[in-house]
Amino acid sequence: MSEVAAPSAVTAGYAQKVTEDLAVTRSEQERVRAELSRLQAELRQLEESEQVLVKVQVVLADAGAPVTGQGKGVKKKASVPAARRGKSATGQQVSRKAKPAKKADSKARAEKSALAKGAGDKTWAALAGSYLSAQSEPKSAAEVSAALTEAHPERNVQAAVVRNALEQGVARGLLERSKQGRSVYYTPATAAPASGGPAAEK
Repeated sequence: MSEVAAPSAVTAGYAQKVTEDLAVTRSEQERVRAELSRLQAELRQLEESEQVLVKVQVVLADAGAPVTGQGKGVKKKASVPAARRGKSATGQQVSRKAKPAKKADSKARAEKSALAKGAGDKTWAALAGSYLSAQSEPKSAAEVSAALTEAHPERNVQAAVVRNALEQGVARGLLERSKQGRSVYYTPATAAPASGGPAAEK
C-alpha cells in the first residue's frame, strides 16, 4: 500500500508544479502580446509621422525651388532704378560713417559727465585733489568717495567714478599712489617731498 501511495504523491506534486508553470507561461505570453501590441501601435504612429514629415519636406523643397531657380526674382531685382540703388548705397555709407562719430560723441559725453556732474561744478578730479590736499595722511578711494558724498550730497557720487578720477590725477602727476598690502592710498604729489622737511605748506 505504501509503495502505491508514494508514486501518487510524487505525481501529484509534479502535476501541481506543471500547472503553476503553465499558468506563469500563459501570463507571460499575455504580457508579451500586450507589449507587442503597444510597440506595434507606437511603430505605426512613427511611420505616420514620418510620412507627414516627408510630405512637408517635399512641399517646402518645391516651394523653395522657384524662388532661387527661376528668373522672375532676378528680373524683379534688376527692375530697381539705378538712382534708388545709388541713393540707398550712399545712405548706407553715410550711416556707417555716422556710427563711429556717434560712439565718439557718446564716449566724450560719458567721460565729461563722469568727471563733472552738472554745468559749472568742479570735476571729480578737482574735488578729490582738494580733499586730499587738506588731509594729513593718505586716503583710499573709498574714503575719498565717502568724504565727497558727505561734502556734496546734491551730487551723485559713484565710487568707480571717483577711483577713475584719482587714477587720472596720478597719470597727470597731480597725485601719488601708494600700496599697503592690498589697499591703495592716494596723496597729493606735492605732499610727499614737503612732509619730510621743515618747510611744509607755510
